[in-house]
Amino acid sequence: MTLPPPSEHFQGKTVVEHLKEARTRGAIASAEIHGTEMPGHISSGADAGKEMAIVLLILWVVLPHFLTLQKAWLLMVLFATGWVIWKTARSAMLGWARIERLHRVIEEERWEIEHHRAQEREELTEMYLAKGLTGKLLEEVIEVLMADDNRLLRIMLEEELGLMLEAYEHPLKQAFGALCGSLISAALCLLGFWSHPTFGLPLLAALAVILCTVISAKLERNRAWNSIIWNLSVFCLTAGAVYFLIPLLANTLK
Repeated sequence: MTLPPPSEHFQGKTVVEHLKEARTRGAIASAEIHGTEMPGHISSGADAGKEMAIVLLILWVVLPHFLTLQKAWLLMVLFATGWVIWKTARSAMLGWARIERLHRVIEEERWEIEHHRAQEREELTEMYLAKGLTGKLLEEVIEVLMADDNRLLRIMLEEELGLMLEAYEHPLKQAFGALCGSLISAALCLLGFWSHPTFGLPLLAALAVILCTVISAKLERNRAWNSIIWNLSVFCLTAGAVYFLIPLLANTLK
């Protein structure tokens, strides 16, 4: 079966070059904001939990230098409340933005199927030639796929763009994950500060970071200990940098 030369639909590119470009476009559109290796709601929950622990740790380092412990705890509660709302809403908005990108790509592909059927046939032929189909069998497969627009759309989304539509979670589910992660982390940190102002918050904040890191590492099949060491290193570096900058900045402002 002889392939036709590149058409205007491909903008001067060969069919193979067009398919590579389409796969890149699909990868961008389907990119998970929290990664694709684990469920989105768990990833967003783990990220939100670690971020909450870090920001409350920074507040724990800074506020006692300027406020009483009671006022510092109250400000942490207020900040944690606002941060939980922000993280939940942001996770939902990012999820909706991603869904909109996917819908746009789907509609673009549907339009191409309706208006550039000959070029879609070329793309299908190239894809199934690459799978090893030739001759009469290749022609029959192409005819069957081209006969049903809905099936053709699904094939082009999955084979050309690399999209797996069943894998994408609802934005509200991801937002719920962020809500749970940030709430649990905030509760641990604030409980630690309330029960033992000197060491309680950093210890429980470190525990929250470790738990979130272990969950992420297990689901992504990474080495848990390596992830824990790196996350705790950043955790300590952040707190240490803020702690040692406080006297310097305080003296500068005098």
